[in-house]
Amino acid sequence: MTMVDEEIVLDAVDGALQRLTVRAERRGGGAGRIARAACRAAMGGKRFRPRLVVAAFRAFDDSSPCPPAVAEIAASFELLHTAFVIHDDVIDRDIERRGRPNVSGIFRAQARNAGATPERAAQLGDAAAILAGDILLHEAARLIATAEVSEPQRRRLLDLLDEAILVSATGELADVEHATLPRESAPDAVLAATRDKTAIYPFSAPLQAGAVLGGAPDDALDALALSGRHLGFAFQLVDDLVGAFGTTQQAGREPGADLREGKQTAVIALARRSDHWPAARAAVALAGSGPVALRGAQQAVEATGARAEVAAMIDDSLRAAQDRSALAPLPVAAHRMLSDIAVMIRERIP
Repeated sequence: MTMVDEEIVLDAVDGALQRLTVRAERRGGGAGRIARAACRAAMGGKRFRPRLVVAAFRAFDDSSPCPPAVAEIAASFELLHTAFVIHDDVIDRDIERRGRPNVSGIFRAQARNAGATPERAAQLGDAAAILAGDILLHEAARLIATAEVSEPQRRRLLDLLDEAILVSATGELADVEHATLPRESAPDAVLAATRDKTAIYPFSAPLQAGAVLGGAPDDALDALALSGRHLGFAFQLVDDLVGAFGTTQQAGREPGADLREGKQTAVIALARRSDHWPAARAAVALAGSGPVALRGAQQAVEATGARAEVAAMIDDSLRAAQDRSALAPLPVAAHRMLSDIAVMIRERIP
């Protein structure tokens, strides 16, 4: 994305957040506080999904400068991402993100300062975070609904948004079920939930959205959809490795969080297939007791072969993404874009 494109997209994101804040402030009271919290959550970040929208658009249309409608759709996917992040923090009971209080954490702290019990403060924090995420989901849809695009394009974009929300929610629910139900989930079921969580929203939807705006033909859209699914699965598998073995800098929080919290990730699902799992399970159960225990858990899980198996699955998924795109009549710029994304994902592997 060029510097000019980046400025246009950033302006679109900031403009959407400003409109949201102004509307909420007019109502006063809680509306303003929730809107401000939602906007704080959306500030900063790498703006990765907007970049995907613009890159896909540029692969099929090199118009200069970037049309306002493209910037608005790119902003829509950034707000969708932020909404998912806010809701995900509630599900995971996190009150911080990258070392700073998240929406729930901010409202919890305010409630505690006002004299609420920890339980009541947690209830308020979670409610505020759910509502803030809901507001951003609505704003993401609103940006598409009001963008200056053709009606056929609008319908396709709204379909992409609908599918991204529904499939991601389904995968997230399955993920929580695997973590909370007393029975151990089958590894294939955990991997299926991982695919669902990441099938549409991280890559497939924004890539298709940009291509729709660029006038891409249906066969190109189909290729980007399938390649995006493979890229999304690989990206989530890398996240699982980072959550188990990554550094503080890579994870954005204390290392080994997934092991300390007992999350049922792809790493753990594959570790359970090993004859070494009983020893690994015992080590993981102690992972939250300190740095030495965490290191022991990491070594025990790695001894099951799960880390290497996940790394191999990442390679397979990235190769599948590029193989699928190679069969499609995509512009050279689109092939280069997908290749760059694969390199970026591979470089994140801890």
